[in-house]
Amino acid sequence: MMHGGIIRFFHQGWGGFAFQGRFLRTLVNLKSLKIFCDIISRRSFSKAATDNGISQSGASQLVGQLEHQLGVQLIERSKRPLVPTREGQAFYDGCRKIIASYDALEDAVRTLHDEVAGRVRVAAIYSVGLHHMSRYVQDFMSRHPKANVRLEYLHPDRVLESVEQGQADVGIVSYPRSSRSIEAEPWREETIVLACAPTNSFAGRVQMSLNELHGQRMVGFDSDLVIRHELDRAIAAHNAEPNVVMEFDNIETIKRAVEIDAGVALLPEPTVGRELAAGTLCMVRLVGEELIRPLGIIRARGTPLAPTVERFIELLRGHAHDVDAAPNVAHA
Repeated sequence: MMHGGIIRFFHQGWGGFAFQGRFLRTLVNLKSLKIFCDIISRRSFSKAATDNGISQSGASQLVGQLEHQLGVQLIERSKRPLVPTREGQAFYDGCRKIIASYDALEDAVRTLHDEVAGRVRVAAIYSVGLHHMSRYVQDFMSRHPKANVRLEYLHPDRVLESVEQGQADVGIVSYPRSSRSIEAEPWREETIVLACAPTNSFAGRVQMSLNELHGQRMVGFDSDLVIRHELDRAIAAHNAEPNVVMEFDNIETIKRAVEIDAGVALLPEPTVGRELAAGTLCMVRLVGEELIRPLGIIRARGTPLAPTVERFIELLRGHAHDVDAAPNVAHA
């Protein structure tokens, strides 16, 4: 009886909290809810404890207290990494909504007098890193010095996971796609070019066709990345079959391999600006088919955005067309 009521309550989200707030306040506090959510999302008592400045035993005791108060088991402790039980997952889903709503409410109160003082957690793929995001964070902080922006660079899959699990408010990814849990919007497009070492036979060329890659040594992205699938499709459409000699999951490592002439690579133009300026890489434009890498902004579907987060997204939208604004600081 009690168990079903708890589950129904948390599926109701913030509305349920409004009607049954007195019950929830006697049950747990928001800090406890946050720590529990961190334990589930991090799949670790120790990591969540470190994040929240408490001991591992303290985090374990907190979950034990929740389980005693709810009368259900929330976590399968025998499994590694930790996973929630069915009841624990329902509790986690509801807690996330309550915490997000409270954060949005707190932010809204702080910004009643147009003073942006909230928090924005941004997760971005490596290749949009310093040459874009750091500049935008600095711009945002100069406009709103009381705001707090945390920027983290992650593997594409981890960016999605971070947004889905509420660890990040905003994600920046390539080839964005909406899903049941994610809302995606286009942000910018980057032209794909051929990058090669100054000693490579393609160096000095102004343009080339993809069919010229046939038989060429090539440094590629890992086969499980979307950008690799898109580039392979375009190359195959031109009846070319390059010799992929190395594969990496990030652009920075690919550039280092190309610099020593291990092979050529197809990369977004803004990400090679620094190397072009330094003379360590050369760039050749593609003709016959325009290849682009789309970038997008993602956020959790159904989760209210705090005013500070909304303003940060508005700033990003305002910079949607300045891809090549600072090619000399390109970084992946």
